[in-house]
Amino acid sequence: MELSLPQRLQRQVQGSFERTVLLQKRIRQLVRGDAPLFDAELEHMDNPIEIALTEIERGLIELVPDEEEPRPVLK
Repeated sequence: MELSLPQRLQRQVQGSFERTVLLQKRIRQLVRGDAPLFDAELEHMDNPIEIALTEIERGLIELVPDEEEPRPVLK
């Protein structure tokens, strides 16, 4: 049985704030015009949420932590 989009989202994110942020950032990029990292037209996908989720599931994108800025030292 194939999972629905909400079920796939829940399974992938599983309450992880970091994964949710990654998904949100990628969806925003797609909505603003970035190209999918796979041939979404060939697979009849036009929903940015589904495209971003598919990219994560296929390991095409991953969460890379931001570099921490050095904290100022109080004198």
